[in-house]
Amino acid sequence: MSTRFGRKPGGYIWALLEPVGYISMMTAIFGALARTPVLGTSFVLFFATGFLGYQLYQAKVGFLSSAVRANKALLGYPNVAPIDAITARFVLQAMTTSLVSLIVFMGIFGTLASIPEINWSHVLEAEGGAALLSLGVGMFNSVMFIRYPLYEQIYGIVTRPMFLLSGVFFLPDNMAPPYRDYLLYNPICHVIMLFRTAFYPEYRAIGLDSGYLFTVAAGVLGCGMFVFTMSRRTLRND
Repeated sequence: MSTRFGRKPGGYIWALLEPVGYISMMTAIFGALARTPVLGTSFVLFFATGFLGYQLYQAKVGFLSSAVRANKALLGYPNVAPIDAITARFVLQAMTTSLVSLIVFMGIFGTLASIPEINWSHVLEAEGGAALLSLGVGMFNSVMFIRYPLYEQIYGIVTRPMFLLSGVFFLPDNMAPPYRDYLLYNPICHVIMLFRTAFYPEYRAIGLDSGYLFTVAAGVLGCGMFVFTMSRRTLRND
């Protein structure tokens, strides 16, 4: 936990302040441009479902990608394997994201005239898809970041627009074809759309395909596990 949040309480506070800051900023900007959000009546809830839905994937990937490198000293012990670092970080980040999301939504619900009825099966389904996808990418990155430092820089540049292209502050199904079809190739779009359906029962989520999400996630996870398993010696020695 100290490698994730540091040894001072400020690290834990930042884990909560970061999403609150992003959601507040997007609410202020888009609230000044439009009277109502594209879904529902609350800008805060709309952007919270988008940002926190995105974090189901992104927070885990960012944490897992550096898991082995950050815990290199522990790998000197014979009983500690690289997969242990991945597992520990995955569990910790999943718990952290869940707790932060719970606190943020409780705060938002306190400001709403009526609290939406949450479809928990959709929440768990979105978390499951994001978890599989992030675990696969994280395992792959943890190897590639160590073996090829240039890859880490390229990955950062290529994936930076993902926040803008995943439907955090808009609905992909509102885009005109063929742009909507292009966006829906991005599995993170499906994670966020699925997450939003848990809070908006009226949201039809045209184009949402859970089968596609889990097929891609399973493929990415398989690829990540293969690369990670074949690189166990490299992860210990490099």
